[in-house]
Amino acid sequence: MHYLVTGATGFIGKRLVKKLLERPGAVVYFLIRPASQAKVEHLQQGWGVSAERAVPVLGDLTLPTLGVSGDDLHQLQGTIDHVFHLAAVYDLMADEASQTAANIEGTRNMLAFASDIKAGHFHHVSSIAAAGLYEGVFREDMFEEAEHVEHPYFKTKHEGEKLVRETCTQPWTVYRPAMVVGSSLTGETDKIDGPYYVFKLIQRLRKWLPPWMPMIGLEGGRLNLVPVDFVVDALDAISHQNGIDKKCFHLVDPHGYRVGEVLDIISQAAHAPKMNLFINAALFGFIPRAITQGLMALTPVQRARNALLKDLGLPPDLLKFVNYPTRFDCRETLLALKGTGIACPNLKDYAWRLWDYWERHLDPDLHIDRSLRGAVGGKVVLVTGGSSGIGLASAHKFAESGAITLICGRHADKLDAACAQAQAKGVRFIPYTVDMADPLDCERFVKQVITDHGQVDFLINNAGRSIRRAIESSFDRFHDFERTMQLNYFGSLRVTLGLLPGMAAQKSGHVVNISSIGVLTNAPRFSAYVASKAALDAWTRCAASEFADQGISFTTISMPLVRTPMIVPTQLYNSVPTLSPEEAADLVAQACIFKPVRLATRLGVAGELLNAAAPRLAQIIMNTSFRLFPETSASRGLKGVDEPAKPALSAEAVALQQMMRGIHF
Repeated sequence: MHYLVTGATGFIGKRLVKKLLERPGAVVYFLIRPASQAKVEHLQQGWGVSAERAVPVLGDLTLPTLGVSGDDLHQLQGTIDHVFHLAAVYDLMADEASQTAANIEGTRNMLAFASDIKAGHFHHVSSIAAAGLYEGVFREDMFEEAEHVEHPYFKTKHEGEKLVRETCTQPWTVYRPAMVVGSSLTGETDKIDGPYYVFKLIQRLRKWLPPWMPMIGLEGGRLNLVPVDFVVDALDAISHQNGIDKKCFHLVDPHGYRVGEVLDIISQAAHAPKMNLFINAALFGFIPRAITQGLMALTPVQRARNALLKDLGLPPDLLKFVNYPTRFDCRETLLALKGTGIACPNLKDYAWRLWDYWERHLDPDLHIDRSLRGAVGGKVVLVTGGSSGIGLASAHKFAESGAITLICGRHADKLDAACAQAQAKGVRFIPYTVDMADPLDCERFVKQVITDHGQVDFLINNAGRSIRRAIESSFDRFHDFERTMQLNYFGSLRVTLGLLPGMAAQKSGHVVNISSIGVLTNAPRFSAYVASKAALDAWTRCAASEFADQGISFTTISMPLVRTPMIVPTQLYNSVPTLSPEEAADLVAQACIFKPVRLATRLGVAGELLNAAAPRLAQIIMNTSFRLFPETSASRGLKGVDEPAKPALSAEAVALQQMMRGIHF
């Protein structure tokens, strides 16, 4: 047998060629564009045959007579038993012009070429998209009944098949595969399309939520998925049978699944939360179309929708097919495959292979540089409070990742020690002495940084002061609130405001604010500290909204307790689980790499949710912890009284400490 195949480099095509070549004495001619000629040898090696059995034909579907040379035309004349026309655009996101050129004009040119060379049987691989959005069951003998084919993909697939039915001069057969996914045996696929668009969303749900968390899913319309190996096997088996002239075969899953079922099967394969309750997406149809169209015409709604879809990697048109209304009868296909051992496998049996292959090979995040060096290498990074604690640990990470690392602090001797430590590791800090609580000194410092470096790409607002003192011990200490606010809020604000114009001018910049878990949990005894951090958090939310379209982003880190010099005076913390400065610096690095709006621990998020859902209960819990843990002598104004290294705690306090350990932080 001699075959001519178009689309032989495509997902289905190259597998079909390999299948055809397994037939004794088979010779496959395959159309390939001149620009892709370099792929020929690789294809032949993959098929495991010599150049005499897999013969390239240089041409282009968009050209009359396909642009095939006279010699090739003569060689093919009267020798081709079967033509398999697979070349097409299978992509909902492709523009209408490219789809028309390939799916309609390409088919027209291929039909004329097959007639010119007096080929045998013409096998046209169409798609279930040729049925449009038909309401109900679409049979294999139906074509003109197709409905709602206005979408470019549906329209061009329908018109391409129509050309075959009306103009083909050879015996012809049409095959309509469903949505083709990877191999049911290996999961292998070539690109992200169809159901793969939602894999990233499922992956994020798995990251955010435990697998036992019940979820609500959309029931939606029916999706029909088939693995590529089934499509290839069915094409090969049916195309060599007698009595298939002018017939159509639906290469589909006889059962099919609703949208929600597909999502649930993939979610289980990914070990993501299972969908326990389904809402029929058709319920949303009660909203008048005029209202939805009016909302989508609003610029803020459009921007939010586009940003969400882009972040999740979803094509805008995908949402139109949530209520896909068509089911496909495949009795002719089942009859033709009877006794061959070829059948569409159950999605539940191979979904894990699809997921595994996607996550190992096609996940877009695999191809993005997520290293700290990729984010800050060669960039100017300013770390305030960089001479010790979180700031120093973060500065080391930045410098080791190739950043131009600036650190600032009040004490020149501590800055010198930090620089010496960096030099010993083979990296360099650029130190600046500044008292950020002093408005004039802060202004001088910002001007000096701009003069020396032109701009700052990453600002880490880490410098801060913490005071642990109950309000009842602060009635005559208003200065505690003033000095905490002066550094934690106004100091950070002065530096940020001084550097924002440069970031806006270059349309890029990232600001990381080291906030506190106390802002989320309303921690007792930290009213001065939490209030200052909360003020900075609130300002940051406003600033992020204003600069969102100027390339400037902000991250607030709701940092848990860290073992830094700031907490040394409170001996009670020797008994409390804390992060190391290096672990805290890892959070700062994540903020610079991924640029999230907020980074918080599970304990912090739990506290915030509890306060939002049941504020009275949150108050009771925090008040209980407030009474369980004693006030220090210093906070009570008892100077010179030594604190025990490990204060005696009640059994209840010890139990509460143990509950806070581990993954909560």
